[in-house]
Amino acid sequence: MPVLTEIEDLRRLYRRRVPKMFYDYCESGSWTEQTFRDNTNDFQKIRLRQRVAVDMDNRSTATTMIGEGVTMPVALAPVGLTGMQHADGEILAARAAEAYGVPFTLSTMSICSIEDVAEHTSRPFWFQLYVMRDIDYLAGIIGRAKRAGCSALVLTLDLQILGQRHRDLKNGLSAPPRLTPGTMLDLATKWGWGAKMLRTRRRQFGNIVGHVNGVSDTRDLMRWTAERFDPQLDWEKVRKIKEMWGGKLILKGILDAEDAKIAAEIGCDAIVVSNHGGRQLDGALSSIRVLPSIVAAVGHRTEVFLDSGIRSGQDVLKALSLGARGVFIGRAYIYGLGAMGQPGVTAALEILRKELDTTMALCGRRSIRSLDRDILLVPEGFSGRWEAPPDPAPAD
Repeated sequence: MPVLTEIEDLRRLYRRRVPKMFYDYCESGSWTEQTFRDNTNDFQKIRLRQRVAVDMDNRSTATTMIGEGVTMPVALAPVGLTGMQHADGEILAARAAEAYGVPFTLSTMSICSIEDVAEHTSRPFWFQLYVMRDIDYLAGIIGRAKRAGCSALVLTLDLQILGQRHRDLKNGLSAPPRLTPGTMLDLATKWGWGAKMLRTRRRQFGNIVGHVNGVSDTRDLMRWTAERFDPQLDWEKVRKIKEMWGGKLILKGILDAEDAKIAAEIGCDAIVVSNHGGRQLDGALSSIRVLPSIVAAVGHRTEVFLDSGIRSGQDVLKALSLGARGVFIGRAYIYGLGAMGQPGVTAALEILRKELDTTMALCGRRSIRSLDRDILLVPEGFSGRWEAPPDPAPAD
């Protein structure tokens, strides 16, 4: 077993152990992947203020997210196809989150169904909803989430139209993978992954197959999903879904302060500042860059979370210090899951917690609620609006 000291260690293991199409699905963005890169690069532009001679005894990373107690303000984000990264992946990730004391969010596009995860966990989890054109399906899946005891609905707003992800198209991404000569050769080198997948019955999208008329296999499913994301999703539909759900609501995919204000007016419990991990609108600003403007606009009215770009506990601290009440991690825990299964997810969470705790202490703070912008050195441009560079000086 290698010594694991950072999330990058898990990513390297993950790349060796998971089929290429699923690695690429996780580790890529849309079009040129500019926003995908900016999500991590912009965190690196923020510096920290070291403080000394401060009593650092009795530190704590514990807090709350939408009223739920958490050991640290980090939730596992909804990630489609998690059960293809590792057999029964959603169940294993949910178990790891439950044991660690942080929220787990199940994707609509999960391999393990809502019922599968509920059966194998005891703590209520969050459910992420993609809005489809099919009203019966929409009502049905919300009802299933209620019956499973999900404690929050995470409604994704930024996938009315699917962004083009070149690698997924070139790899012929599907669940289970299509057996072409290329994929067969790749799978032959990932025998550990394959052996585990052969032992599970969960290899298709459990929240869809068997719950939609006419969808009985992968081919039907891919055709149905491509046609069924609702391009007419608007704020009025968001209000109706809020009424249908009747519980705690988190709106995910906010990247503009004006949209954040509308979301707050609707009465959501939280918003997630997110560009879908750089997988939708390529060229959009990074989540951390727009966070300050959104916190300024609505932070006094609703909880503000952030996802996209978190790869370390220092990233978590930077987001919290800029006003976020918590963060969602996707790739960071997927690396661990693909590398080692449930212990890998636990390892990712422990790496983040240790980095968060140590950095918080070295910045002179003992609790999550004491973090603020005063411990950061933030470059210009982190206001959430594009600031054009100055015109070059005229030549002599």
